[in-house]
Amino acid sequence: MSGERGPAAEGATEARHAIMAFRRAERERLLAARLDVPTAAHRAATAAIAERLGAVLGALHPAILGAYWPIRREFNPLPLLQQCIAEGMQVALPTIRVKKEPLEFRLWQPGARMQVGVYDIPYPADGAVVQPDTLLIPMVGFDAAGFRLGYGGGYYDRTVATLVPRPRLVGIACELARIPTIHPLAHDIRMDCVVTEAATQTF
Repeated sequence: MSGERGPAAEGATEARHAIMAFRRAERERLLAARLDVPTAAHRAATAAIAERLGAVLGALHPAILGAYWPIRREFNPLPLLQQCIAEGMQVALPTIRVKKEPLEFRLWQPGARMQVGVYDIPYPADGAVVQPDTLLIPMVGFDAAGFRLGYGGGYYDRTVATLVPRPRLVGIACELARIPTIHPLAHDIRMDCVVTEAATQTF
């Protein structure tokens, strides 16, 4: 009969639920670990990531770089972004226009008027809406294949799926965020490059 669920469909649903439960647990563990990093170690990791990321951006030469406003002790890209702007690059920051919809990127300059959006994340109040050709994406976790574990909202997955041409994706995290696998699903998007304090990997 139509509408009945067979064993295969039920098994797929159970497997997906198990993966999402695994991700929730890993997300909580990794966020707690990030917050527990001693201040001196966090500063050292920040400096090392900034150096590696600067080299990556120097090789990519983005015209419009989509970045982010750091929260929850993510790598702070703002000093590097100011340097990029001084060198002639355009930089945009994301905002959530509508929950569960793709992100909108707005041009940003140091000193720009900011508003606080969804999840209390600042975004440029008056910046023009643009489409970045390269995205810097913070990661709660990441795996050996370059797949990202985020905060669970799916915003970057939805956003990248709508952008044509597809931007280059540069994931950023500390080494403690590395796990064997996130058990990627169909909606998960692989990073093109992952930068940590210890390594730069391309996929």
